[in-house]
Amino acid sequence: MKKTLSMLLSLALCVGLFAGCSGGTTQETTPASEPAGTTETTPASESVELTGSVSTNGSTSMEEVMGTLIEAFREVQPGITVTYDPTGSGTGIEQVSAGNCDIGLSSRALTEDEIAGGITETVVAKDGIAIIVNPENTVTELTLDQIAQIATGAITNWSEVGGSDAPIAFVGREAGSGTRGAFEEITGTEDACVYSQELTSTGAVITAVSTTPGAIGYASLSAVEGAGDSVVAVGVKADDASPAVACTEETVLDGSYAIQRPFVFATRTDEALSEAAQAFVDFALDPANSQLYVDAGVVPAAE
Repeated sequence: MKKTLSMLLSLALCVGLFAGCSGGTTQETTPASEPAGTTETTPASESVELTGSVSTNGSTSMEEVMGTLIEAFREVQPGITVTYDPTGSGTGIEQVSAGNCDIGLSSRALTEDEIAGGITETVVAKDGIAIIVNPENTVTELTLDQIAQIATGAITNWSEVGGSDAPIAFVGREAGSGTRGAFEEITGTEDACVYSQELTSTGAVITAVSTTPGAIGYASLSAVEGAGDSVVAVGVKADDASPAVACTEETVLDGSYAIQRPFVFATRTDEALSEAAQAFVDFALDPANSQLYVDAGVVPAAE
């Protein structure tokens, strides 16, 4: 009897020990599962720094924008060198089409023929084209029709638009310029303008107007803002009944200023960009970088 009782107690003790061991095993595996879960939710590593070069060519009006973008991009991707050759919009489009640069820069919309020829248009910003006069000029506003008549030579004296009795000298850009193309398209004066001077840069137009009392010309908003008091931008009226609207970032953004144009990245449609060039385009289009365009005096396309 005692032997039987002893065997039963021993059996009970083994069962208890087995249960205790099983419970310990369960408790030990619970913490082990937590680190595995932590590993799965670890954030991905930051973007890898790239190396290479990106060549851009085109619009002189985009000089301030490109300088701002390139400087900021260098901080993010110091291993990538971005170059900018200000040759004019027409040349920039020709160069990218020929494969001589990665990105063509245009301060006008691409034509149907250019797009059909294998070029893709990406608008990165909008720019107002200011109508500028010499600071001595007393005219402060003009209608679109008056601007067109001045450009084509139908109006030749400032007295015809409320100014003093003085001849008008209309100054503009050379053929192929994006600024010129946009101005003439918006004002309906293509192939009809009569220029006293045709200059090869926006800066040259500003200088000519600032040193010629009877001069009037056009220049990008960003360039005019950087010119200080050397020239004055007149208000533009859509018609006689409309109020004059100043050329500002706000009026370009809300569309109330009539003479405005896009800033475009032109790339080859059938050829992928290099990794470095694509990184630059992505950076330029990132809404998080919109302030860079504002700093450059234009309106960002990515809001």
